[in-house]
Amino acid sequence: MKSTMQEAPLLISGILRHGEYVYADKKVFTVTPDGVDEATFFQIAQRAQQLAAALTKLGVKRGDRVATFMWNNQAHMEAYLAIPSMGAVLHTLNIRLFPEQLVYIINHAEDEIIIVDASLAGVFARVRDQIPLVRTIIVNGLETTGVLGETLDYDTLVTAERASFEWPALDERDAAIMCYTSGTTGNPKGVVYSHRSTWLHSMASMTANSVGLCEKDRSLLIVPMFHVNAWGSVYTSFFAGVELILPQMFLQGAPIIKMIRELRPTISLGVPTIWNDVLRVAETTPETDLSSLRCILAGGSAVPRSMIESFRDLYGINVLQGWGMTETSPLAAVSIPPTGTPPELEIDYRVKAGRIVAGVEVRLTDDDGTVLPRDGKTVGEFEIRGPWIAGSYFGVDDPDKFRDGWLRTGDIGTLDEEGFMVVSDRTKDVIKSGGEWISSVDLEVTMMAHPAVFEAAVIAVPDDKWQERPLCCVVLKPDATVSAQELKAFLAERVAKWWLPERWTFIESVPKTSVGKFDKKVLRAQNAEGLLDVVTVD
Repeated sequence: MKSTMQEAPLLISGILRHGEYVYADKKVFTVTPDGVDEATFFQIAQRAQQLAAALTKLGVKRGDRVATFMWNNQAHMEAYLAIPSMGAVLHTLNIRLFPEQLVYIINHAEDEIIIVDASLAGVFARVRDQIPLVRTIIVNGLETTGVLGETLDYDTLVTAERASFEWPALDERDAAIMCYTSGTTGNPKGVVYSHRSTWLHSMASMTANSVGLCEKDRSLLIVPMFHVNAWGSVYTSFFAGVELILPQMFLQGAPIIKMIRELRPTISLGVPTIWNDVLRVAETTPETDLSSLRCILAGGSAVPRSMIESFRDLYGINVLQGWGMTETSPLAAVSIPPTGTPPELEIDYRVKAGRIVAGVEVRLTDDDGTVLPRDGKTVGEFEIRGPWIAGSYFGVDDPDKFRDGWLRTGDIGTLDEEGFMVVSDRTKDVIKSGGEWISSVDLEVTMMAHPAVFEAAVIAVPDDKWQERPLCCVVLKPDATVSAQELKAFLAERVAKWWLPERWTFIESVPKTSVGKFDKKVLRAQNAEGLLDVVTVD
């Protein structure tokens, strides 16, 4: 027996049309050095049609890669909608990568056209002569230095076209967007999202059991649009009628507090290092007003309990922790406490990586692939599968990353009967001491609860007796003073005795990856080269 339902493909052009007509008057705010620019969803959708027409005249065909090297702004959003809807593939380039990584990614993806923000022209110029397949560079904004050679002006191209582009009928399994992994060893790997996977991921983000984005929301999008498509929220926002605040390069605590006070978002998305800075600045900013926020979605790395408590106790804001990765689009789990949880116990759920969302499945395995029990105690590697989970990498064979249709995440932790995940470490960061595992993540988030500590990162270092032991790298708050002995005593009341680090170092800042995570490989290299001033506390 066959279904009698209509066969409507799940396409990004459908998301665009829905936002254009149902939420035509909703707004996107782009923060600039001179103020705030505004545009409605209808205007953005019309400009997306004009951009698609302009790209077609430049020879862009179905399947061609069009890259962006841009901040979070309106033009970037227009590219988000136009490029996949016309049948091409949007490739968001990480503006913070080293030049050699950027060259590799552009050449590997076979990008032909790149849209560059004028303020980033000097950065992009470092790779201009090493990307032979790129035939056209389009510059968004006024660029007078000429460092990129011959270019086309974005606004001139767009405004020269009529808003009458007909979105083609595509296969929902066609490639729509490309993202490359970051913070890995070796070359970054490309993940290609389909129209179908993006559509379904957007629907999942709208459910109350996940992020719950809806037309009552206005979202401050701090997470970069080059980082897993801003966690998929651009498409979700157009689908759900969520107004957007796009901060461009203004990503520090002070301007973020100003945006929240003046533009009144109800939700904001960003990595924990950003929110840590917001808390730091808020301490000395009397005019801080975060009252418009119903919640903060933090992800990319573990969110310290102390941070969740600070936002709750000082500002009445709930922090949701989201878990995912480039390969999972990225939404896979969200830390929403179960119904009926007493208020005093909610934080015990919020500090977990999250509860698996409907549409994907997760399991725990050991090294040989044996599925482990969901008892909240047994430790193993998380594997995941679902309609928006990568099944392979673009142009790279990596069979060790996939097993029996499941993605091996590289995250280590426990899984309980309710579907809640506790991530204790990455396989590359876990400390193996005397045959037992020490969680660097648990040590970090516990250490950051100390009132004198701004940031803390823990790495494994060689040890003659135990093979590996933890080295705790600490950044103190301004004007704070505390000894390694005092910090170890603080930890001794909160973690197992055999976890306690003997080695400590105080540093000015923790190195960050291109997406704001702690870059532990840099710390490991600095320690190996003797660049860290390490003290030993017996």
